[in-house]
Amino acid sequence: MIPYSQLDKAALEAELKTVTEAYEALKAKGLKLDMSRGKPGKTQLDLSNDMLKVLPDREDCLDGTLDVCNYGNLCGIPSARKLFAELLDVRPEQVIVGGSASLQLMYNLIATAFSHGLLHSPEPWSKRGKVRFLCPSPGYDRHFRVTEFFGFELIPVAMTAEGPDMDAVLQWIKDPSVLGIWCVPKYSNPDGIIYSDRVIRALASMKPAAPDFALMWDNAYCIHEFDGDYVPFPDILKLCAEYGNADMVYEFASTSKVTFPGAGISCMCASEANIAYFQKTLGVQIISFDKVNQLRHVRFLKDKETTLALMKRHAAILKPRFDAVCDALEREIVPRGIGTFNRPKGGYFISLYAMPHTAKRALQLVKEAGVTMTPAGATYPYGQDPFDSNIRIAPTLPPVEELNAALEVLCMCLRLAALEQLLKNA
Repeated sequence: MIPYSQLDKAALEAELKTVTEAYEALKAKGLKLDMSRGKPGKTQLDLSNDMLKVLPDREDCLDGTLDVCNYGNLCGIPSARKLFAELLDVRPEQVIVGGSASLQLMYNLIATAFSHGLLHSPEPWSKRGKVRFLCPSPGYDRHFRVTEFFGFELIPVAMTAEGPDMDAVLQWIKDPSVLGIWCVPKYSNPDGIIYSDRVIRALASMKPAAPDFALMWDNAYCIHEFDGDYVPFPDILKLCAEYGNADMVYEFASTSKVTFPGAGISCMCASEANIAYFQKTLGVQIISFDKVNQLRHVRFLKDKETTLALMKRHAAILKPRFDAVCDALEREIVPRGIGTFNRPKGGYFISLYAMPHTAKRALQLVKEAGVTMTPAGATYPYGQDPFDSNIRIAPTLPPVEELNAALEVLCMCLRLAALEQLLKNA
């Protein structure tokens, strides 16, 4: 297969005619397919149906001697704190167990920093003038939206094969107005990159100019392998403490893609000093999170070994979907020289780098053909991809046959957008 860049103008025009006709035929099928977000499919959700049966009677709602139906235990029931501690290799006293969304805990932390400051803040962030936040990009759009919501200036930091560009990070943190960084360290969203030990240690040992710098460690995919066995991961809390930064890091995780996304449990892990500080701020807002649901998860997931066994069942469902995407891209896109991607072994996304200046056009064509995907640019701060290249692919929700239909559309649209761009410059 000859790369498009090696075709002369006449050959490009002939290929454009062929691809346009094929695209119009796909468009005529009237597809309505959704690949917009990383939602588990029905077969994955059904893996946790038994969780709905583990507390059949009022007498079952005891965590030891604790009645989970009553008030109290703001930081979570003991067994739920222990379960997250085991999954993340931290201590139970370093864990707050929340509701269904770890994003809520992240938002709460930023909101608290803004209104009152963090443990070591000289004043609330709202009184600091300009506040900047580092955003490894491409990254998670909802992270960026949280800090954008509070008016922070979002600073893109390039992602490498090892994680964020640490030369850039270490330069930026010399500025006292830089108050934090977003990180998805394992199977990063969307690239699927696992941060290297070198990058993790560089982050843990940072000495930011701001005394209240927040290392936001969203370990959303800590146990989410779909190709191969579970990969152990360093305890960032312990590493930060070794470098004298015990209070700098806040780690987050949830069961959103383990059990039911709409009815899971989440956690924030931090130093005991930070846990005590945030226990006070949470105590103003709530009496406790849903402790019945916390106990339901503990009874169902039991421990790390049982949870990892469940994730193996998820993997058996997910791997064929990810293979379908990667195989299609390797067959239709890479040989034509109009895109590159990283084949992940875990997480929930595939990050495609299309030919520069073609992502928006390709996704416009995709939408017109009846397939919904994450908008171009969403993986960058303010939705602005400087290269108009990155496309986040979420293959988990559609059945495989629908996924294959969506991939046919995507590949055809990528080809069409690339040909248009090349002819524009011919």
